[in-house]
Amino acid sequence: MVFTVLNQKINKALTLCGYQSPTPIQAKAIPIILEGKDVVACSQTGSGKTAAFVLPALHRLSLQQASKHTKILILTPTRELANQIMQAARQYGKFLKFNIISLVGGMPYGPQNKDLERGAEIIIATPGRLMDHINNSRNINLSYLEMLILDEADRMLDMGFIDDVNYIAKLLPNNRQTLLFSATVDKSLAKVVHHLLKNPIRVDMSNEKISVPQIKQEFYKTDTIQHKMSLLTHLLKNIYKAIIFTATKVSADKLAVQLSAVGYKAAALHGDLRQNIRNRRIDEFRRGKVQFLVATDVAARGIDINDVTHVINFDLPRSQSTEDYVHRIGRTGRAGKTGMAISFMLPADKKILMNIERFTKQRFQVLHMKTAGVTEIIPIPQIKEKDPRISFKEKKKKSYSNKNDTKISNKNNRNNKNSKPSRNSSSRNSQNISKYENKNNKYGDKNKTEFKSTRHPKSNVKSFKNDYQSANKTSKKDKSKQSPRFSASKTKKPLDFAKKRTKKTAGERSQRAHAYS
Repeated sequence: MVFTVLNQKINKALTLCGYQSPTPIQAKAIPIILEGKDVVACSQTGSGKTAAFVLPALHRLSLQQASKHTKILILTPTRELANQIMQAARQYGKFLKFNIISLVGGMPYGPQNKDLERGAEIIIATPGRLMDHINNSRNINLSYLEMLILDEADRMLDMGFIDDVNYIAKLLPNNRQTLLFSATVDKSLAKVVHHLLKNPIRVDMSNEKISVPQIKQEFYKTDTIQHKMSLLTHLLKNIYKAIIFTATKVSADKLAVQLSAVGYKAAALHGDLRQNIRNRRIDEFRRGKVQFLVATDVAARGIDINDVTHVINFDLPRSQSTEDYVHRIGRTGRAGKTGMAISFMLPADKKILMNIERFTKQRFQVLHMKTAGVTEIIPIPQIKEKDPRISFKEKKKKSYSNKNDTKISNKNNRNNKNSKPSRNSSSRNSQNISKYENKNNKYGDKNKTEFKSTRHPKSNVKSFKNDYQSANKTSKKDKSKQSPRFSASKTKKPLDFAKKRTKKTAGERSQRAHAYS
């Protein structure tokens, strides 16, 4: 028994969790890790990789005195996987005294900084958030680290976190122990292994096929997306709890709304949701409040729920590597239980099916939707739901425009109810113009000035100039009768308001000064 080598308190916790015998990856990896050697472990999803590195890490802490210095660092690609590891560490170390914190994105920095100030022996983090704390916080100290664990290293490589991992590794002591766990190790990941690990021992369990008794796999051929919906609604009638995978975040939201409209308890899970919303929906799915979880590949790694009976690939994984397919169907059939994986494929998905068969080293029979008992296409209501990812600024703009529309409509209603003339500027200007024309009616009908603009003549220089020039074109006989407002004073030339004043020279100013002296 491998578990007998561990601390008695850890064995006590394992018996409470129902662990009787180790899995193959645990039986091979744990003794090597306890010897203090670097390990590269390759195994499939659901094979017990989390316990394979958490148990020896806790055993190492149990042999030391409690301290505030960080001794173990675990890096994971996703937040869900970090939460899963944290729950497992708390279960296995239930009777041990140690501090453990989680540093993941989507959560506020304040509580995380307080946890770092208090100190923790184990830190579980995503590379991006850990880099933020290293660059901006003084509370993190990794100089006492003894063990570095990289979980799902192939996924971190795909997500572009390897550069951050290399930077973090340079800050750690050289005498540390490094463990790397992954589903597969390709050429690009082999370079990382060569750079970070020292003479590692490889434990390879990835060549084992997914056992048919545990996970039964079926592929159904569909012609259109509507056929997929008809087949999905038909199959969900006899399914207790399932995770439905889609290719995009938008399709996950849309499918969750359509299933809810039909009457199923469904919810979406993808990377654009806030971390607290994602945690709440996973918790509701675990407790049974949500029956079907429509998710993207963000949930392909990190959801450990034992009673998931089915995994449905509404869309086959679009990535070049077909490892995501293995991680998807690994959400069912966990802890030795049986499960079923159902995949829908369109005519354009033949190449993806060939890659899956090549990767899993199995041949699958493709069934038609009629074999499942679906003879008619079931119409699904098309519901337009507000996109939950709309930014705050766009919401503010919409609310502001709606307020303006209501104000304009209220003004129009008031104007229609009240027959009194409006008190706007144009009506006042028109009244002033009529008064002004009656006062200056001495010119007769021919010389009567007409103002084209609706504003008062004093406020419009151009209209005032034109009216004044037209008044000066009257005959010399009427000049004496003109109003002093339109008189040209002593000068015979009409005033030109558009003419600019020219600057006088110094000589002209001096001559004028001598004339007055």
